[in-house]
Amino acid sequence: MAFLNRKTPPHIVTLVLATGVAALSLNIFLPSLPGMARHFGVDYGLMQLAVSAYLAASAVAQFVIGPISDRYGRRPVLLWVVAIFTLASVVALFAPNAHAFLAARFVQAVVATAFVLARAAVRDMVPGPGAASMIGYVTMGMSLVPMIGPAVGGLLDGLFGWQANLAVLALSGALLFALVWADMGETVSGGGLGFGAQMRAYPILLRSPRFWGYALSAAASAGLFYAYLGGAALVGEQAFGLSPVEVGYFFALPSLGYLIGNWISGRFSLHLGMDRMVLSGTVLATAAIAVALIAKAAGVLGPITFFTAVGVTGIGNGLSLPSANAGLMSVRADLAGTASGLGATMTIGTGAVLASLTATFLGAEVEVARLLWVMFGSSALSVAAILWVMRRPQ
Repeated sequence: MAFLNRKTPPHIVTLVLATGVAALSLNIFLPSLPGMARHFGVDYGLMQLAVSAYLAASAVAQFVIGPISDRYGRRPVLLWVVAIFTLASVVALFAPNAHAFLAARFVQAVVATAFVLARAAVRDMVPGPGAASMIGYVTMGMSLVPMIGPAVGGLLDGLFGWQANLAVLALSGALLFALVWADMGETVSGGGLGFGAQMRAYPILLRSPRFWGYALSAAASAGLFYAYLGGAALVGEQAFGLSPVEVGYFFALPSLGYLIGNWISGRFSLHLGMDRMVLSGTVLATAAIAVALIAKAAGVLGPITFFTAVGVTGIGNGLSLPSANAGLMSVRADLAGTASGLGATMTIGTGAVLASLTATFLGAEVEVARLLWVMFGSSALSVAAILWVMRRPQ
């Protein structure tokens, strides 16, 4: 792949940066939310919509953008997505009130589709296990940013105010647009698949047990992490007596594990194959939670054991998710964007449900075992789903 050549497929650096900007948009200003609520004179709960509404909008956007990219191609759709994101970031930066900010934030969520488009572009360029390997490297951007994004956002807020975070997002969007314009050639062959042809092909995709098996395995694997997000802060503070700073340090472990798993996936997916890589990752993640449950039953579960186990599940997800996503896009190569978008919507939807249910399920006493059982159940489902896929004919 040539770099900065619009006539060739995109370089992996471009795809990594596209997914990185998408991740940065979600979490860079998380430390600033309390200050933003005070600035606009609203309750913190209203400002939290900048996260929850963003996730809801991104789920809808990914469902819609996938088919559009199958029709019109990855390059023009990604350029429009980044342009809209950049403009929304500028509007949010100068928003006169909280409602205008949240409206702009809702539009910003379109950038989340960069991950769907990057995965689909990889599947256009590389078949099967090769796609899983490349997706593993691409998603390293999604794992690095959550580790450093909030820290950078907090630093910028302290030095220049919360508006600096939005200025960084707007600048990142403008630079990413220039990079995509200069580097990303079209990867969809034949001018794309028309919407009529897509509608006729949908039943083949939606009736495929392999598609649903890969999609369910991916959603359940990610659901493990979303369940953790829904309860880990409470568990760390009330069950283990950790300070917010200590909880913040431990929160980096799953992202670090995911980064390691992505790297291993990039190196070895071609040798192991998609199905065995998914199985290896899901079994590893499930075993890590099982160890934590055993430690809890034995009365020896402490914060180091708990968060280390979760860090290992991050490695498992890093192993399994690239191959599971490559698998669901391989069922119908001409509907790779549609399959990627549908899979991402299932993942976010499952995660949102598990995160909200976990916070309720923990109860007033914040019982660690309850969180672990939710995580174990989700992870075990991901194992069952990939085993079901492996029993189906190609």
